[in-house]
Amino acid sequence: MAAHANANPALTVYYDGACPLCAAEIRLYRRSLGAGRVAWVDVGAEGPAELGAGLTRAAARARFHVRRPDGALVSGAAGFAALWAVLPRWRLLARLTRLPGVLALGEIAYRLFLPLRPWIARRLRTGGPRCDETCG
Repeated sequence: MAAHANANPALTVYYDGACPLCAAEIRLYRRSLGAGRVAWVDVGAEGPAELGAGLTRAAARARFHVRRPDGALVSGAAGFAALWAVLPRWRLLARLTRLPGVLALGEIAYRLFLPLRPWIARRLRTGGPRCDETCG
């Protein structure tokens, strides 16, 4: 399991590197200012899963998850908001999610997107790993 070496991360991000769509999005975040403060764990990689309490590889591949320094696990729109809060150039989006109803709308949009993710990933694939029903 590939993880960015960071002894005291501000956040741990679990992503499916076997999904070309997910991998492309994570590459964008990893190039962002502040990304060195984040531990990046590829749950699509083979090998032992070091995901911590309350998270399975299947769950981590099916939905975006992050773990806060206090150990709290958040996913979906709340996970993205937590990641954006750590990355300086994305903090405006994080602040917007604190407005009444915005995070709930973001979660609805995320849940509507999840069934489309495998279809989009297949179209993006350029000979890389296959993203099938495990991409969710």
